[in-house]
Amino acid sequence: MSFLTNMPSTTSVFSAYTSFAASSMVARTMISETHSIISQIIPQTLRDQISSKFNAIFGSISSQMLLIIEENNGIAINELYRASETYLSTKISPSLNHLKASKAPGETNVTFKINKGDVLIDVFEGIQIAWELISTEKQSTYFDFEISTQTSETIEKRHYQISFNKKHTDLVMKIYLPFILNRAKVIEEENRVVKLYALMGGYGNGDSIVLQNSCSFGNLAMDEKKKRELMEDLDRFVRRREFYRRIGKAWKRGYLLYGPPGTGKSSLVAAMADYLKFNIYDLELSSVHSNSALRTMLLSTADRSIIVIEDIDCSAELKDRTNGGRDGGDSQLTLSGVLNVIDGLWSSCGDARIIVFTTNHKERLDPALLRPGRMDMHVHMTYLTPYGFEILASNYLQINHHQRFKEIQDLIMEVDVTPAEIAGELMKSDDADMALEFVVEFVNGKKRKKMEKECNSDVIENVGCHDPQDNEDQEDLKEREI
Repeated sequence: MSFLTNMPSTTSVFSAYTSFAASSMVARTMISETHSIISQIIPQTLRDQISSKFNAIFGSISSQMLLIIEENNGIAINELYRASETYLSTKISPSLNHLKASKAPGETNVTFKINKGDVLIDVFEGIQIAWELISTEKQSTYFDFEISTQTSETIEKRHYQISFNKKHTDLVMKIYLPFILNRAKVIEEENRVVKLYALMGGYGNGDSIVLQNSCSFGNLAMDEKKKRELMEDLDRFVRRREFYRRIGKAWKRGYLLYGPPGTGKSSLVAAMADYLKFNIYDLELSSVHSNSALRTMLLSTADRSIIVIEDIDCSAELKDRTNGGRDGGDSQLTLSGVLNVIDGLWSSCGDARIIVFTTNHKERLDPALLRPGRMDMHVHMTYLTPYGFEILASNYLQINHHQRFKEIQDLIMEVDVTPAEIAGELMKSDDADMALEFVVEFVNGKKRKKMEKECNSDVIENVGCHDPQDNEDQEDLKEREI
């Protein structure tokens, strides 16, 4: 009788049970540990009623499926993560407490991103799917051979966690996720802009800038025939996906741009990116500390991109390929490591990749970098031509004809001038007559210096032809004749 008197009321039991069940969402193991105790205290009928009310309010814990979408798939990028980021940028949900809003120069739309820890509810075909961005940081340590010490840097790892009712698993996996991939492609094409990414320190960087006023082939001061050949080569490359698969080769193409400084190598890269609508990854080879880091950087780049290594002849001191692999292996950057990235198995990781090397001194490059298959097309960036001058005049002065064109074009056939030098002169005035006068003065000045140099060389050469001993011999001869 005393037991019945001291038995807790139904209301207090329900309150206690609800509190316990809510806590079990954090520590689900407590349910199994205390289940037998609850069974002894609360009758089965009452337990069923409480469970029914609880599930109606909170839903069944065990019915939820969690799916993780990591930023990287091992050391390779996860295309689903990038597609999810693009897709979610178009979603604004009342469930969010914070949003990151941004607009890069050159972009037309404002981009929204969810903050880490916030939950976005997306509704697809009548079902609710919760998205949460999880971000963690860790320290990475490597040995820097240049300063002979260990260096640490912080690396952020991110992933999306999505949750939904288990009964919708097939719909999410077979319909929803493919929908996100396709929808992201449409969004990217609608807002397609050429972006520049920096690859430094051995790791890919997700930050980018939009290339504004990017150079195009139309306003590139380059030989017309050479320009046309390059455009045809690019067109042939992008349409031959099935061809590369059929012959068993990586869908990639290598270009070497070489010539004096100021001849437009960087402008040509920008024109190629603008023509294909490919993003550019600027790889700073001098900041790469090992072969393994170089592979990681390559795998962090997306398909349909141009990877640029400028000034390859002086960007890094690479060990000779005959012993570089044995000296450092993966612990330092070697020529063999670079060659593997360009032409080895690692180069097959990705589609429609273009690798561009630039150099002012082709003769300094190791022959191993130049062979076909690594650098498929060598493009010589020459000094300014008469045709190139007409392009510059049209770009800067918006004129196609002028009485001084012939004079200037004759001068640049005699003197080596770069497009960058003439562009600098054309920018000095908005008045066409005055700007062209600056060009004439500049080129004539270079012509005079050239003639003076040649004259001095001739004088030195002529003086050098006569040995002082020869003069003494001539004097002796005259004395004997006298």
